[in-house]
Amino acid sequence: LLLKITLLQFKSCFVCFQLRAESEGPDSPRPLSETSDVSVEVGGGTLGKRRQRPIDKHRPLTRYLPIRSSELNLREHIESAGHQVVLCPHVVINSTSCRGFLHKKGSKLNGWAKRWFVFDRIKRTLVYYSDKGEKKIRGGAYFKAIEEVYLDHSNSVKSPNPHLTFIVKTHERMYHLMAPSPEAMRIWIDVIFTGAEGYQEFEHGT
Repeated sequence: LLLKITLLQFKSCFVCFQLRAESEGPDSPRPLSETSDVSVEVGGGTLGKRRQRPIDKHRPLTRYLPIRSSELNLREHIESAGHQVVLCPHVVINSTSCRGFLHKKGSKLNGWAKRWFVFDRIKRTLVYYSDKGEKKIRGGAYFKAIEEVYLDHSNSVKSPNPHLTFIVKTHERMYHLMAPSPEAMRIWIDVIFTGAEGYQEFEHGT
């Protein structure tokens, strides 16, 4: 009987170790915001069962969370993420804002237009203008409306440069944007998601 109990305890510990290694391993592809079913039968029972959530097959889930703190230094944050801002002439970034040209796909027409985008953590907006003069806002969204930002891996729209195309999803629409370089695209994605307050899961600790 003692031997049987010991074997059951060993099996239980081994299963727990496997679950932890799968969920915390450095090479795990599981996004931070993703939940899925994990169930392992041990002695007729179930360990680690979690509620299943539908997953969008067209894109990977976002790995990062928005940052609401007014004390955030945006440039330092982006540089600490590994971006060499000084070597990317396509973006102008300081402690509270990011500016630069992006091509935007028209909401009604299929053409791509060059627009000057401004991300402002003080005004809490992502807006765009016709040019760098910033005289008249052509469109954009408040942070609270921005739900997600991600690469257009599925090539959901016809783009001149699919590998430079990303999506900003808001409550009302999806902005298909094309950056001038791979590094500019990565910087914009990380910048915009610091203000994506429309992403609700982080408020509930998931």
